[in-house]
Formats: sequence, C-alpha cells, structure tokens
Amino acid sequence: MRRSVRHVVLLLLTLSGTGQAQTADTLSSRPLFTSNDAWLAGSFIAAAAATAPADRFLTRQLQDEARQANKYYQGSATVGRIWGNPGAFLTGAGIYLFGTARSNRRIQDLGLHTVEAVVIANSVTGVMKMITGRARPYVDSANAHDFQLLRGLKHSDYRSFPSGHSTAAFAFAAIVTAETTHWWPGGKWIVGPATYGMATLSGVSRIYNYKHWPSDVITGGAIGTLVGLKVFRYQHTHPGNKLDNVLLKAGVQSSGGHWNFLLSAASR
Repeated sequence: MRRSVRHVVLLLLTLSGTGQAQTADTLSSRPLFTSNDAWLAGSFIAAAAATAPADRFLTRQLQDEARQANKYYQGSATVGRIWGNPGAFLTGAGIYLFGTARSNRRIQDLGLHTVEAVVIANSVTGVMKMITGRARPYVDSANAHDFQLLRGLKHSDYRSFPSGHSTAAFAFAAIVTAETTHWWPGGKWIVGPATYGMATLSGVSRIYNYKHWPSDVITGGAIGTLVGLKVFRYQHTHPGNKLDNVLLKAGVQSSGGHWNFLLSAASR
C-alpha cells in the first residue's frame, strides 16, 4: 500500500506543477456502451460462474489455521479491507480537495470522478445485496449457495453478494487508471498495476476475513470496473454536465481567488 500511495503522491505533485486551471479534457463523441463492454462483462460473468462451484474450497483454503495465524497475511488483509472501505472513497475526496486547493482542474476532475464512480458502484452493489440475500460464509460455511430473495433487507449477515469492498476498490482502479491514461498515456504502466493490485488485495482480504465468497468478490470487481469505465466515458463526452459545472469550475475559480488573495496578502 505504501508504494501505491507514493505513486499517487508523485502523480499529484507532478500534475500540480502544470499551472492554473486547465480546460476540460474531452473525448470524441462515441456511444456510452460498446461491444468491448459486452466482452468485459461477459468475461467477469464467466469468471464468477467458473468460480462459484469452488467457493467453499477456496474459502476454506484461506481459513487454514496457519494462514490465519500468519502476521503478514493478517496485516495485508487489514490494509486491503481499509483500502476498500473507506480508503477508496476518502482518497478520491482527498484528490478532489487537493486539486481545488491547487486550482488544478485536471486533478480536481480526477478526484470528483473517482468519488462519483465509487458512490455509484456501491449503490448498485448495495441494492443487489438487499435483493439477493446471500448468506455470508460465517453464517453457514457448508452452503455457498444460500440465496433468498430480499433477505438482505433483514440483516447484514445476508448481504454477501456482491462484495462492497471489492466494488469500491475496483471502481477506484478503473476510473483512476482511465483518467490518468487519458492525459498521461505512459502512466497506465504505473497507475494500473498499483491500483488494480490494491483492488485485488482488497477482494482477497474479504475472503480471508470470512466475510465473502470468491464469487462475491469477482462480481463486485466486475461492477466496480464497469461503473468506473462508464463514469469516465460519460463525464468526458458530456463536459458541460451540471455536476462538473458546479463542482469543477466553481471550485477551481473560488480556490484560485482564495490562493491569489493569500499570495497578495503575504507579499505586502
């Protein structure tokens, strides 16, 4: 996680030196949903379907006494859990505030869209949890297929499918990688492995902590990835949308005025 944080800090410091607010980085007008999305969704569905029969076996492997007692595994699982919730959301919010303070439209754009992706993806996952009513592994480790319609409304013990932590972490990875690659193509070889690596750790931690089955994690990762990519696509093909106008333009302008005032006062 420390390496990922260093990459993010380095990226922000580099971009913060680009000067005043930039104009919006837009994409050419293309459909919001493409055939590539169908292939991506199909791949995730196939992976989840292939994993489902092995849910019990894979979960038991991570519940092995030696693995549970391993301090390295324990520490990694803690980092992954915190990164999924609330880490992804708070990091996105922090990037937005940093961009606002620096009057840097590009960084502010990155932070705002990251928060949007995490919130939207988690909203989708939250609804699915309530509807599917899947029992968590610790409820009944012998039955990985314990679903009951709307049972998730009653208690969190039956909100296993999909994994919310995985959803948030993969939404963060998808949107941050897409955004940075858009205006820094070479950055995908740094940002992509770092963010998707952390997302994978977050997902595995939920299995290790006995909160989710592997198929929950894969499905959560699918939702987060697809939502992150769609938020990126929509926001950059609709640069005049109300949310961006309010939270990007106004934020940069007001922040710029604030910093100019401080600089002026300091020079007196």
